Amino acid sequence: MRAEHEHTVTRSPLGGTLRLADDLVLTRIGYGAMQLAGPKVWGPPRDRDEALAVLRAAVGAGITHIDTSDYYGPHIVNDLVREALHPYPEHLRIATKVGARRTPDRAWPAALSRGELVQAVHDNLKRLDVPVLDLVNLRMTDTLAAADIVEPFTVLAELRDQGLIRHLGVSNVSAEQVRVARTIAPVVAVQNYYNVAFRSDDALVDWCAEQGIAYVPYYPLGGFRPLQADALDGVARDLGITARQAALAWLLHRSPAILLIPGTSSVAHLHENIATAAIELPEQALRTLDAVAAH
Repeated sequence: MRAEHEHTVTRSPLGGTLRLADDLVLTRIGYGAMQLAGPKVWGPPRDRDEALAVLRAAVGAGITHIDTSDYYGPHIVNDLVREALHPYPEHLRIATKVGARRTPDRAWPAALSRGELVQAVHDNLKRLDVPVLDLVNLRMTDTLAAADIVEPFTVLAELRDQGLIRHLGVSNVSAEQVRVARTIAPVVAVQNYYNVAFRSDDALVDWCAEQGIAYVPYYPLGGFRPLQADALDGVARDLGITARQAALAWLLHRSPAILLIPGTSSVAHLHENIATAAIELPEQALRTLDAVAAH
C-alpha cells in the first residue's frame, strides 16, 4: 500500500504526469507565467497578443500545470491568465503564490501577516475568477528558522479548511520548514531554487520523492559559473540541443518528483521547452552534468 501522500508517475508527452491527489494531476513540464509581465516582473507585457498566445499554446499542447501569482505585475499576469484561458479547461490546474507584495520601487518585501495572506488569497480568487484555488504556495522570506513558517502556514490551512484552497505548497523554504508545515496541513509541493549547478537541495529533492511531494525548481539556469556553463554547453553541443534544454532534461532525469515550470514570453521558446520531454540523456552526458556542481 502506498503512503498517504505518495505520488504516482505516469509516462506520456510533456514528461509524463505526477498525481499528487485525485484532483491534482500535473504534467511534469508545466508553464511558469512570471515572464509574461514587463521587465523585472513589473507592468504590462511587451507584446500582449504574444503573451495571450503563449498561454493558449501551453494549454493547447496539453500542459495541465500553470504557475502564477497575483503579485506578478502586480495583478497583470493573473489578468492575462484569466483573459486567455477562462473558462478554464477541466484538466487545467493553476498554482499561485502568496507571501510577498510589490512596492513602487519594484521590490518584493514579505507579506506574511494574517491580513496580508487573507487578502492575497482573495485577490487571486478574484483576478483568476475561480471559486477555489487549486494550489497555493506560501513563499517564505530568506529566514530558515523552522518556527517562522507556523503562523503564516496556519492561516493558509484555515483558508483551505474554509474551502478557498484545495492544496498547499511552500516556496523558498528549508527542509525543516517543510517538515513543520506538514504538521499543520498536508504539503503537496516544494518550490525552491535548484538546478544542475546549484544543488544545495539534493537531500530535500530525494526526501520529497520518498514522501510523495512534488519538487518544483526555479531558476533552472541560475547561478552558473563560467566552467559550469562550459560543461553544460558542451553536453548541449554534443547532443544537438540547447543549453537550456540540457539543463531542463537533467532536472527531469534527476528525480521523478520534479515538476518543471520554465517560463517564456515566446511561443517558439515554449515549444523548445516542451521538446525537452523527448530528450534522453545518455549516461556520459548524465555523468558530466552530475559533476557540474563541483566545478
